[in-house]
Amino acid sequence: MNNILELKNVDYTYHTPQGETNALSNISLCIEDGEFISIVGPSGCGKSTLLSIIAGLIKPSNGTIKFKGNNIGYMLQKDHLFEWRSIYKNITLGLEIQNKLDKSHIENVNNMLSTYGLERFKNSRPSELSGGMRQRAALIRTLALEPDLLLLDEPFSALDYQTRLQVCDDIYSIIKKEGKTAILVTHDLSEAISIGGRVIVLTKRPGKIKKIIDLKYPEEYSTPFLARNAPEFKNYFNLVWKEVK
Repeated sequence: MNNILELKNVDYTYHTPQGETNALSNISLCIEDGEFISIVGPSGCGKSTLLSIIAGLIKPSNGTIKFKGNNIGYMLQKDHLFEWRSIYKNITLGLEIQNKLDKSHIENVNNMLSTYGLERFKNSRPSELSGGMRQRAALIRTLALEPDLLLLDEPFSALDYQTRLQVCDDIYSIIKKEGKTAILVTHDLSEAISIGGRVIVLTKRPGKIKKIIDLKYPEEYSTPFLARNAPEFKNYFNLVWKEVK
């Protein structure tokens, strides 16, 4: 497969009146088109900073980034749906801002609303939806702009445990069905191991790549929820836990 993203020797340093803080050091990584990877590491190791660099929100202090797609979608911890807009108006907000409310994009949005169970709620307000449904709406809003790469920064952390498991399955299935490449940052090791094809383990600050662990489950454990019951899961968890601690 072709690499959609290549990072080479990426460093990042924060500059403040109190001095400099090295957040990331010598990050080199290649992501294949269609791959779903997870990034874990100790708190403050630069996971979210790395996503911000990939998204182009901040520039690395050193190193190079090559993104071979056109658009990057960024899904944050909170869904950031506006209460004064309907779900449909929330989902089409990005298209509205970018003047892309054309027939093709509108048909794509309507298809996703139907496919992912939100069509009958498109005129509802965000407060009328469950947390899981709101996250689905937030993902459809991101996918409406047709990104080639999705960055997911703790997108399930605001949900209760039971909902989190279900939404993790939902989001994973949607991303795979849409054929997107995705990078997930999470503190939840079980989540990282169940959803990713690879787990990237970072060291404590300044974050460096300590270990890259390839994950492979039998076909009958093809969703994150099912993967947690796979015989391999426990071994993967122990391996990642050993590296993180």
